[in-house]
Amino acid sequence: MSYCLNPLCSKSENPHDVKFCVTCGTKLLLKERYRAIKPIGQGGFGRTFLAVDEDKPSKPRCVIKQFYPQAQGTNTVQKAVELFTQEAVRLDELGQHPQIPELLAYFAQDSRQYLVQEFIDGGNLAQELGKRGAFGETQIRQLLNDLLPVLQFCHDRQVIHRDIKPENIILRGSDNKLVIVDFGAAKSATGTNLNHTGTSIGSPEYVAPEQMRGKATFASDIYSLGVTCINLLTERSPFDSYDTDNATWLWQQYLKTPISQQLSQIIDKMVAIIPNRRYQTVNQVLNDLNLHQPPPTIITKPVSQTPNTSPSKVSNQIDRELEEIKTQFTSGGKVQPGNIPTQPPNIQPQTKDKIDQELEEIKTQFT
Repeated sequence: MSYCLNPLCSKSENPHDVKFCVTCGTKLLLKERYRAIKPIGQGGFGRTFLAVDEDKPSKPRCVIKQFYPQAQGTNTVQKAVELFTQEAVRLDELGQHPQIPELLAYFAQDSRQYLVQEFIDGGNLAQELGKRGAFGETQIRQLLNDLLPVLQFCHDRQVIHRDIKPENIILRGSDNKLVIVDFGAAKSATGTNLNHTGTSIGSPEYVAPEQMRGKATFASDIYSLGVTCINLLTERSPFDSYDTDNATWLWQQYLKTPISQQLSQIIDKMVAIIPNRRYQTVNQVLNDLNLHQPPPTIITKPVSQTPNTSPSKVSNQIDRELEEIKTQFTSGGKVQPGNIPTQPPNIQPQTKDKIDQELEEIKTQFT
């Protein structure tokens, strides 16, 4: 099938082998190569279509985004134009990362703007949540370890995504890698832009409080990713896991399966309402996430007793070993087994008494 991209066309579906719409006569191939075959989404600023690249023998699939703002008003339309252009620029900068769609083309045709990007074959995390239910700790840890480096890649290039949510994260079927999509709301954090109050953009359930005021920072993306984790762990809208009266998250009480205190604390810090109490960089989250210090091993009885070893034999063995240690301290050299001097040379009585006392304390710990 070929799909006509003329928004005013009364019948958009066409046979797959025609070059012009049989209803309105609009050219069906964009740039003589990209053919839309099915609409897959529509938002306030445009429409999205699954497409094929007719210019390549394998006819690979791709995604066409058509700029088609539904909102009215000069300022709104102007902002929509900026965002659409901005998305193309961001994808051109970031698409080199394997977990960000590659920009294939950006152009105008029939007085409308288009961008064509790599197609990511897989379901988004909202769909995955509907299919398999709430995520557990292992899956959330995998998610964070998979996505945080992608966010770091964006932040290193001074780009804030501003719309991290389950719908904008796709689980790619070919390798089970998570891919971040939809950079239409992304913003540069360079120069004065970082401190400049701008338009509030993003999905309200996942947007950080400072971003709602038009002051998004890198930590705002961390907040949105943390809220995404809460949604996946609880299967609830983030709005339903937050107590607005007390400005407190209550998500732990809605967990489908228990998680460790460590992961719970990490997510709490990711979604801290006050920005300076939140993680400021992706590396800080990764460091805490992967911090596994084994507890210190405290040995209270270094000398084991087997059923054939009597307490008196163990005590005699300890006495011999301590005597050897004492001789090394007092004689200044290594003593061969069976050759323990009875009186060390050149030893002051006070020193000998002190050594005897310390060794007796050691012996008490072992017996």
